[in-house]
Amino acid sequence: MSTVTAIPPEVEKHRGMITVSIMLATIMQALDTTIANVALPHMQGSLQASQDQITWVLTSYIVASAIALPLTGWLCSQWGRRKVFIVSVVGFTIASALCGLASSLGAIVAARLLQGVFGAALVPLSQAVLLDINPPQKVGQAMAVWGAGIMVGPILGPMLGGWLTENFDWRWVFFINLPVGLFALWGIVRYLPENRPRSVRLDMFGLVTLSIAIGMLQMFLDRGELLDWFDSWEIKLEAAAALVAFAFFAVHTWTVEGVSFLDRDLLRDRNFVTGAAFGFIVGVVLYGTMALLPTFLQSLMGYPVVYTGIVTAPRGIGTMLAMIVVGRIVSKVDLRLIMMTGFTLTAVALWQMTHITLEMDSHLIVVSGFIQGLGIGFTFVPLSAAAFATLAPRLRNEGTPIFSLLRNIGGSVGISVVQALLSRGSAQAHAQLAALVAPGNQGLLALPPGLGPDTPTGLAMLNAEVSRQAALLAYVNDFWIMMAITVAAIPLLLLIRRARSAPAAGGDVPH
Repeated sequence: MSTVTAIPPEVEKHRGMITVSIMLATIMQALDTTIANVALPHMQGSLQASQDQITWVLTSYIVASAIALPLTGWLCSQWGRRKVFIVSVVGFTIASALCGLASSLGAIVAARLLQGVFGAALVPLSQAVLLDINPPQKVGQAMAVWGAGIMVGPILGPMLGGWLTENFDWRWVFFINLPVGLFALWGIVRYLPENRPRSVRLDMFGLVTLSIAIGMLQMFLDRGELLDWFDSWEIKLEAAAALVAFAFFAVHTWTVEGVSFLDRDLLRDRNFVTGAAFGFIVGVVLYGTMALLPTFLQSLMGYPVVYTGIVTAPRGIGTMLAMIVVGRIVSKVDLRLIMMTGFTLTAVALWQMTHITLEMDSHLIVVSGFIQGLGIGFTFVPLSAAAFATLAPRLRNEGTPIFSLLRNIGGSVGISVVQALLSRGSAQAHAQLAALVAPGNQGLLALPPGLGPDTPTGLAMLNAEVSRQAALLAYVNDFWIMMAITVAAIPLLLLIRRARSAPAAGGDVPH
């Protein structure tokens, strides 16, 4: 093992300001993954776009970010981490302003593409910086801060987006990034030291094949439900392109020596590989569940957007509290035990969500959300610490983007799966329930006059109620599936190796 490099005194002195600056940039990027979702109907009317067209505001950002993310490590090796950070913040802030000023669909999609490209590096770079500027005994607390930052987006984004859209204008969903970006930029320029790892050659074949695979996969996941999956030639072509491109990338990575785009030393670290896999699972469960609740509360329960954000906010409170606790105990308690607690709490919350009804109040949502928030906090912080506990610091600039990429892909998979299951489950349940609405059903005799199947109005009202009940059954089934995935993942925690301590910046570990 090589000698561990001490943290420079100037970094020790300004650690607080460095942390605040990079986390502001991270929160800004994390918010933009979800904050624009609730503003889509307002954008659609303002920009005179169809429902199919307006979804490109989300798709363009997701695809651009996914393609640019793996480039982070190479860019750092060429320009240095500080310069990449500065360019990313400047580019993301300018792109946000362009989004807010857009007067046409093409303009906002182009600006969202720029947002995705420049914002891709912010989350992995902030994680790499926090790992480097903190001594081993404080890595757990640093990952708690980082985890809280990236969880703010998916948890508070819809509520903040709804409030800004209703009280101001959808453009403020993007304009709010400007003061945050400027303050983050000032702190990074003023306090963040340069870090330039070993220079590596750009493997163009590996970059192109991986970019095509990721881009096509994101397109497949994002547009699949809209185009009815494999009934569409577009979806078939995207799936085929993703598979072929990834196959070429995998063979190239394992057979070509010296110029592989993905450093194979990353794949030799069991903790990193297992941690990244768990990051994928957390993305599936977290983003999948979060995609279900707002639509359930707004479409079936009739909650307005702002109130939906309020009743789901306790999840964020639970996450923050758990991260504070975990930050204090992560260096003293076995990481696997903390993660098992987190997965168990998440499973309990999902089990509670299987008891939702159309007559309930918001109590169940608040309680289950808070418990799920605790589970997320108890899972994500030790997961991040475990994934990088045995990884050589020279690999952090390349490892953090892969870790973030798999979490993001997991989120895309989770959202696509639950939406597909919800759509098909609703249709099946509707067919089963509708079969009971027949003249021979004695229960229909108890209905008030005018609500029976004998009149067109009564039949329409019955069909509407059958649709609501069918949708409820589909939501319940989705929560059961999310719970099963969470429980099934718990035994896999045994694959994670217990590390004595996380390496400090500049240190190395044997493989």
